[in-house]
Amino acid sequence: MKRAIPVLVLSVAGLIPVWRYEPSTATPSTGQVAAPAPSTSASGGSSSRVVTGTTVDTEKGPVEVQVTFDGEKITAVRMLQQPDHPQTTAAVPKLVAETLRAQSADIDTVSGATITTEGYKDSLQAAIDKNTAAASAAPSASASAKKVVAGTTVDTEKGPVQVEVTFAGERIGSVRMLQQPDHPQTTAAVPKLIAQTLQAQSADIDTVSGATITSEGYKESLQAALDARGA
Repeated sequence: MKRAIPVLVLSVAGLIPVWRYEPSTATPSTGQVAAPAPSTSASGGSSSRVVTGTTVDTEKGPVEVQVTFDGEKITAVRMLQQPDHPQTTAAVPKLVAETLRAQSADIDTVSGATITTEGYKDSLQAAIDKNTAAASAAPSASASAKKVVAGTTVDTEKGPVQVEVTFAGERIGSVRMLQQPDHPQTTAAVPKLIAQTLQAQSADIDTVSGATITSEGYKESLQAALDARGA
């Protein structure tokens, strides 16, 4: 019976390391790191643009970033491709944080991830260049879509009449009176003339009762603006 006690003690001691072992709970990297996505304004006042940088082949593997811009401001960066390496996984959040702070690709190299950093900066700069090109092209496209033309000044018995027409492409977008007779009937007639113009998309509109002279002057100035649109 005395011999059984030491054996039992040794058996229990041998089990202690097993009871105290805790398996690792590390989560494998997904290979993607993203800054918080920007909220989109319901009013549409400012729109976000998502731009993908070039794929840069490095010794460790391809690097490619996707950047979200709010105008010229960088609001988020996401890795589309990155080397499957622990040092890269650790470096990416630092690179993204530096980018959001610097608002450019002029950021420091992360120690231990030089190759990934250089690939990241190259892809990031390509995305910035694309966004700059798109932003500079937008105003010129908008300007070419609209054209403002003033019609001739028509002298009538009641006074001068002149209209200004804003064209949206080939369509009449709006009409504004530059000159008109200072008369109650003219004041009442102008909104009707403009409404007819926007509906007809031409100067072929009806004369407003009680404002015949103003109507004729309006249509003549309007037609001159339509004729000058393509000039």
